[in-house]
Amino acid sequence: MYAVVGCTECGTYWLLTDPRESDSATCPKCGRRHQTKKLRTFYETDDREAAREARAALLAKKHGDSAAFNDVAHVSELEDRVEDSGMSETEYLEQSGIDPDEVQAAGDTSTESSRSRDEKVRDAVREGGTEAEILERAVDDGVPRGAAEKLLEKLRRQGEVIQSGGELRLV
Repeated sequence: MYAVVGCTECGTYWLLTDPRESDSATCPKCGRRHQTKKLRTFYETDDREAAREARAALLAKKHGDSAAFNDVAHVSELEDRVEDSGMSETEYLEQSGIDPDEVQAAGDTSTESSRSRDEKVRDAVREGGTEAEILERAVDDGVPRGAAEKLLEKLRRQGEVIQSGGELRLV
């Protein structure tokens, strides 16, 4: 159940979900607390979109824009129109003199480098091996040697890495 209610203090309209299940509600604009049974209910429905539309109509009427509001399509139709309007990202990049394929390729490679140092060291430990092998893999993956050593030692202290038979592994 959704209800469009209004604040007696500042006149703001907002949606209240399940108004009969809570004793009070707070105005999102002025912060005044209201007893839900005393709030003025302008519209009630089980459909959230219908409640949003009713609130929008009340706001338009309050600001003297009812005629303009009636000329506008439903909110869901407006969202579709926005997605269909304007130029696509590809067109924008092309008109800006940028190759969209290069942008895509750059985006594809950036996900690998966005891994944190901690993740890279953990991945090296998952692959197994001695401490020297793990550190070498982490360094090859872009982690500075000193940072890799500190992170590996931190994982040991926290009990997340143990040494068994000369090799390190995650617990």
